[in-house]
Amino acid sequence: MSGEMDKPLISRRLVDSDGSLAEVPNKAPKVGILGSGDFARSLATRLVGSGFSVVVGSRNPKRTAGLFPSAAQVTFQEEAVSSPQVIFVAMFREHYSSLCSLSDQLAGKILVDVSNPTEKEHLQQQQSNAEYLASLFPACTVVKAFNVISAWALQAGPKDGNRQVLICSDQLEAKHTISEMARAMGFTPLDMGSLASAREIEAIPLRLFPSWKVPTLLALGLFVFFYAYNFTRDVLHPYVRKHENKFYKMPLSVVNTTLPCVAYVLLSLVYLPGVLAAALQLKRGTKYQRFPDWLDHWLQHRKQIGLLSFFFGVLHALYSFCLPLRRSHRYDLVNLAVKQVLANKSHLWVEEEVWRMEIYLSLGVLALGTLSLLAVTSLPSIANSLNWKEFSFVQSTLGFVALMLTTLHTLTYGWTRAFEENHYKFYLPPTFTLTLFLPCVIILAKGLFLLPCLSLRLTKIRRGWEKDGAVKFMLPADHRQGEKTSHV
Repeated sequence: MSGEMDKPLISRRLVDSDGSLAEVPNKAPKVGILGSGDFARSLATRLVGSGFSVVVGSRNPKRTAGLFPSAAQVTFQEEAVSSPQVIFVAMFREHYSSLCSLSDQLAGKILVDVSNPTEKEHLQQQQSNAEYLASLFPACTVVKAFNVISAWALQAGPKDGNRQVLICSDQLEAKHTISEMARAMGFTPLDMGSLASAREIEAIPLRLFPSWKVPTLLALGLFVFFYAYNFTRDVLHPYVRKHENKFYKMPLSVVNTTLPCVAYVLLSLVYLPGVLAAALQLKRGTKYQRFPDWLDHWLQHRKQIGLLSFFFGVLHALYSFCLPLRRSHRYDLVNLAVKQVLANKSHLWVEEEVWRMEIYLSLGVLALGTLSLLAVTSLPSIANSLNWKEFSFVQSTLGFVALMLTTLHTLTYGWTRAFEENHYKFYLPPTFTLTLFLPCVIILAKGLFLLPCLSLRLTKIRRGWEKDGAVKFMLPADHRQGEKTSHV
């Protein structure tokens, strides 16, 4: 497989159709392509580079010949479909009917549909493009393949793009033929069953970050909520009560106050479903019952939620570095110096505030560093180099450490403000008090699960014990060893 993947792509000299190259030997498998668009050109380039003899069918071969590799023969559609047994149909659905005049020549051949509908077409049409093509040419075998591979991946090779080629057809031999071609081109074929699966395959390229949709909407919702809350407290309250114009805070200060709130709550939402799952297992007394759908989806989206938490945390750090650069901050320093001179104070030093800020910043740096480690280990290239125990330690143990550090960071920021009346504006508590509720509940629940009465029971359940079932056994003498090898 590695040898096939390492095959070089067609050279620039080959692409620059200069006619000086020798023709592909006759023994090379011949493949036909109907179409002369971007995907057809990339497909021809990849096929030629993989050792196939390519003949391209075009309505205007003289105009399009210079766009294809010199080793590919560009001719009329009638000639292109005469000899190849496998023909790629690289055309839009609305042009399929123009091929009906070739039905006699296409009889008995394998037609590979590589097209993708638009989102509107996918919703309006009940029949997939591949099924529609099969209805037009009942004497042919239609295979759906290569539609999830981009033109760039075909040109640059599978190392720079998606490697999987999803294949479906009603004929097993045709699927095997196209699978072997995909392997020869350096890709990995994946059998998706009968041609009825084509509609599902055609829907894949239409999805925009499907696993990120819910976490992104959640993060945006939290950002809007906390931004509106901070705007009401820091901008609207001074304007209404004291007629002070604080609207200059909206682009930077209010955003910077909002970002850590979103990052903190998102990080809490990464570890809350694990707590709920453990509580459900303790209540049911078994691990063999499915979680509710909402909890199952929540567990599956933890990686995306965690990465968004890291993203907002990094933005918070960058915005914090920008705070001293503000013109308003410089004016505040000058005004403070003037007040100090007028008050005849030569030395202004508050020991408590100095220590609070030192601890606050130190905890923030440690929390961000731990989150960075979590984010890096979530990358497939890094995660694949770790064994299960190492990955679990980083994502679970260090993740909980990150939650603890961010909680201490928030508590140090708040200090005694939650107990001071002047920090309640419009009777609204300080923002950090809202963010502390959820992580404190998670930390408390984690502490409860460490109690022997709950910890031992949870370990037994995760090792297969059932409260009302036939599987009942005693834990080994060293139950800690059992915990190390038990996972949900």
